[in-house]
Formats: sequence, C-alpha cells, structure tokens
Amino acid sequence: MKQKLLLLIAVFFGIIAFVLTYQQLQQEKIKIRGQAVTSRLIRLTGNKNTGEKITEEDIEPYSETRIKSGVVFSRAIPWKNRRQIIGRELDSYLAKGSVLQYDDLKAASRRVFGLNANIKPGMRAKAIAVDSISSLSYLVRPDDRVDIIGTFRFPEMRGEKDWDTITLTILQNVRIIATGSQWGRKSDSQGARRRSYSSVTLELSPGDVEIVEFTSQKGRLSLSLRNSEDAAKVTDLKSVYFRSLKKYLEDKSRSNNSSNN
Repeated sequence: MKQKLLLLIAVFFGIIAFVLTYQQLQQEKIKIRGQAVTSRLIRLTGNKNTGEKITEEDIEPYSETRIKSGVVFSRAIPWKNRRQIIGRELDSYLAKGSVLQYDDLKAASRRVFGLNANIKPGMRAKAIAVDSISSLSYLVRPDDRVDIIGTFRFPEMRGEKDWDTITLTILQNVRIIATGSQWGRKSDSQGARRRSYSSVTLELSPGDVEIVEFTSQKGRLSLSLRNSEDAAKVTDLKSVYFRSLKKYLEDKSRSNNSSNN
C-alpha cells in the first residue's frame, strides 16, 4: 500500500513537472517569435567562378528568419541593394544557392581611389605587426586569405599551470588588404623580388577589429595561409595547451601502436 502511494505521488509530481515545463516552453516560443526578424537577402541561382561578373539572371530574393539578439553585424547583402552589385566580380567560387555577402565580391576599382576603395562595404581595415615567421617568410601577399592564430597567457588561469599558455585560432578566412605599404596584387612570378614588411592590413568586420586589437595586445598573433579557393570554416577546432597536447600525443601513440599490431 505504501509503495502504491509513493508511486502515485511520484506520478503526480511528474505530471506537474511536465505541465510546468510545457508552459515554459510555450512562453519561450512566444518570446522567440517576438524577437524573430525576417530579412530579404540575395541568393545565387547557379554556380559562379572566381572573377565572374554578377548579372541580374544570377540572383534571386531569399527570405531568412533569425533571432534578434542585440546588435549583430551581418555581411549578407540585402535584396534592396541588388543594383549595387550588378557587374561586380566574385572574389571566390560560390555554389548555387549561396547567400551573397559583401566578402564574396572583389573590391571596387583602385585606379582612382586610395586604399579605402579596396575595403568592401561594411568592413574595416586593421593592421597587425608581423615578422618573417608569422608572415611565412614574407610570402603572404595582398588579396591572400589567412587564418589568424594566437598564443596567450591567461592571468586568471595562473592557479592551474596547464592553462597558463594556450594557442587557438582567432579568426578564419580573413582577407589581406595590404602587406606593409603594398596593396593590390602585383606580379606573383617566382622571379619577382620579395619585399620584407613589418605589418599586414586585414579586412575585418567592426566586431572582429575589436577582437584582433584585444588579442594583439595580449599575446602573439601569426598567420596561416589558405588556398584561394578554400572558403570553408572549420567548426571543431580545439585550443591547444599543455594538458591537451599531452593527451593528443598519447592518443596518437596508442593509435599508431594499434595500427602496427
């Protein structure tokens, strides 16, 4: 009898918990719907290669609903600005169905204007210091794409020595606007004289400018060169510190031993 009573009490409280959870979920749905914003963007109707110009037949409107959470900078081009991109060249290959972003377009003509004309709308130019190692022996050139890697010491983690030093990828697929005072791609032949420089200028969103400025003050930044046709971003990257490196090497050793056996 006692067990049945306990069972009934458990079922009763379970039903109450279910009802409360359901009500909370419904309230969250209502809240989310109120924060949702639908934007009309531009989508490609077919595959486009690097350097191809955009025509009216290449684009179509595309509606996308997102949750509004504070001020978020978007690189996607609104459908209302479509006239501004007709005739512009693509900076990289894009597949059919891709939502067009300002990053995807080559910069406007640089023959008349200065460096500012080489910055895409909505983006900013930010210079960082480099040396021979962090710039790949000065082989990084204007219009190259790079990942930015940072190595830091975190003061708030001094209590655990394994976390004192950490390396991680800060940003991916960042366009180089200039190397030193040189901007605009020139001769890339092997016979061209390589120039040294002490800084590179990056094309970043306003939010990314703040990240790069902060991290450049707190640690060392270096560049990892990408293939010009590779715009994919890796989502499962993990930061590296002493403990994670030790675990990685141990796992790799076990894997090699298993393969040999």
